[in-house]
Amino acid sequence: MILSNLPAPPDHLSPDAAEWWEQVIRDFELEPHHLRLLRAACEASDRMTQAREALAKHGALTFTDERGVIRGHPCVAIERDARTAFARLVRELDLDTGAPSETPRPPALQSNRR
Repeated sequence: MILSNLPAPPDHLSPDAAEWWEQVIRDFELEPHHLRLLRAACEASDRMTQAREALAKHGALTFTDERGVIRGHPCVAIERDARTAFARLVRELDLDTGAPSETPRPPALQSNRR
């Protein structure tokens, strides 16, 4: 459930990423620049999933090029890069600093605490 005063997830996000957006928005106090980082993290998560699905459809992590050289499928690098970006963005948002407290108000980000 999205409260009317909380920003809605961007329309282009997958249902899974949109659900995560809503959870983060509910559980953390975010400044406008954090929303940009959250959007990028959601997009990275979606890209990682898309690459994983493409790999599953292709059925292999490698292919043989026209010269007979075995090469890695491009989606392997896409998935890896998206996973790295996602992890870094979550770290930048301080979302991995522990579970939310039981206080009635969402916790401030670690870097914003006084």
